[in-house]
Amino acid sequence: MSDTGSRALSHPRTDVSRALAEVLSATTFDDLPLDVIDHTKRSILDWLGSALGGSIEPPARMAQQVVAGLGASNESTMFDAGRASAAAAAFANGVASHILELDDIHKGSTVHAAAPIIPAALAVAEREHAAGCAFIAAVTVGYEAAFRIGEAVNPSHYFFFHPTGTVATFGAAAAAGSVLRLDARRMLDALGSAGTQAAALWEFNADGAMSKHLHPGKAAMNGILAADLARVGFTGATRILEGQRGFFKAMSRSHDESRITEDLGSRWKIGENGYKLYSCCGHTHTAVDGALDIRQRRGWSAETVRRQVSAIEIETYGPGYEIVKETNPRTPYQAKFSLAYCVATALLEGQLGLDQFDESRFGTDGVRDPAFVELLWKTRVSVAADLTAKYPGAWPVRLNIVLADGTSERAASDYPRGNAENPVSTGVLEQKFTSLVASRFGADVAQSALDALRSIERAPDMALVFRGLGDLGTKGPGQGSFTSNSLSSFVP
Repeated sequence: MSDTGSRALSHPRTDVSRALAEVLSATTFDDLPLDVIDHTKRSILDWLGSALGGSIEPPARMAQQVVAGLGASNESTMFDAGRASAAAAAFANGVASHILELDDIHKGSTVHAAAPIIPAALAVAEREHAAGCAFIAAVTVGYEAAFRIGEAVNPSHYFFFHPTGTVATFGAAAAAGSVLRLDARRMLDALGSAGTQAAALWEFNADGAMSKHLHPGKAAMNGILAADLARVGFTGATRILEGQRGFFKAMSRSHDESRITEDLGSRWKIGENGYKLYSCCGHTHTAVDGALDIRQRRGWSAETVRRQVSAIEIETYGPGYEIVKETNPRTPYQAKFSLAYCVATALLEGQLGLDQFDESRFGTDGVRDPAFVELLWKTRVSVAADLTAKYPGAWPVRLNIVLADGTSERAASDYPRGNAENPVSTGVLEQKFTSLVASRFGADVAQSALDALRSIERAPDMALVFRGLGDLGTKGPGQGSFTSNSLSSFVP
């Protein structure tokens, strides 16, 4: 161990970086209330479906190809792509987790926490042969760090920076550090090294580039690097958050340090996590809910919508509008970030799954189907000051659909379905998981993985739990090699 490990912390206990590091490092599974454990297991369940579903998509395959060139290693599972070093596997799985736009979202911090944090926790847990209960604790503290730091810099941080790549780097470092059982001093070093690596710019959205998938992968990888360095005595900034040249001042126009320490250690933020039911940007979901409710209430078909709808008026909040203001998407990726397209699709088809963003629907001139083009021309999206004032505590939308006879159908909500204020059951999340995994790898793989997730806190060694998911094969449903036999070591 380096002699730098003996240095004392030089700043008072009121420093928020230190206060956060102390709680993160001290937390174990036994400290977690039962409801927090349940919330964490729900988050892991939801993440694994997105990660497995995304692992066969082209950006994930590209990441896996690059990882293979970094050198052979057998430390950790890379979904449907074999094994790799912990940092490399976390990178590849982090990329895969964010592709389908079905991974979780926390409204206050605007962080997709699962995609960067859980791959980091899992990869290190596999490498270190940690128990399932340690893995759960690591995920919980990773979310805690990311959500609190994200809330402290939101909403100004969000204008330029994608928090899933920035603040979640801290979360990945905290999760990896938890598995490694870093003490407070070394956890603070890990946070310091994480913060100096935190990066992710929104400019990718102008091109529909793949950088959004890169962000969680790199955050996961950088978090592991930060924790591994801290373990051997590599030092980091002790005031990485609040320092004069630290994260708060560098990456936000205004910040609220109290969000870091408020109820720290007594109220666990993972209970605020939100889950996505539609394969598109979370800023579209409240409006999509309203559109689906109106369609169901009126009993509309696609043809009825074309005949009866003369105008669609959507009022939303400013920061969300900046991300989803595309009106005529030319690619599936742009469509996922088009509030107009998502609402039109909800009205016409009554669903927003992966099929609604198939590449065949779009061309160089935009949306191909005349019915969609017609409805997009009738759509007007605007920003309302009173709705913006509620963000990020709420993600509110007002929807007004004007009909041909002059009457209107209206819907309004502050929270999309899946948020803590508008929750969905674990059963709904399990159905979502099964749909994603079974369609790609077969029903047996989906059920076996689901069985593992339900009892993961009893796993004696995380290296055994998902090992079979590294070589599933993609020849079709039922072809994967992950079966219930993979779970015999710990499933009761």
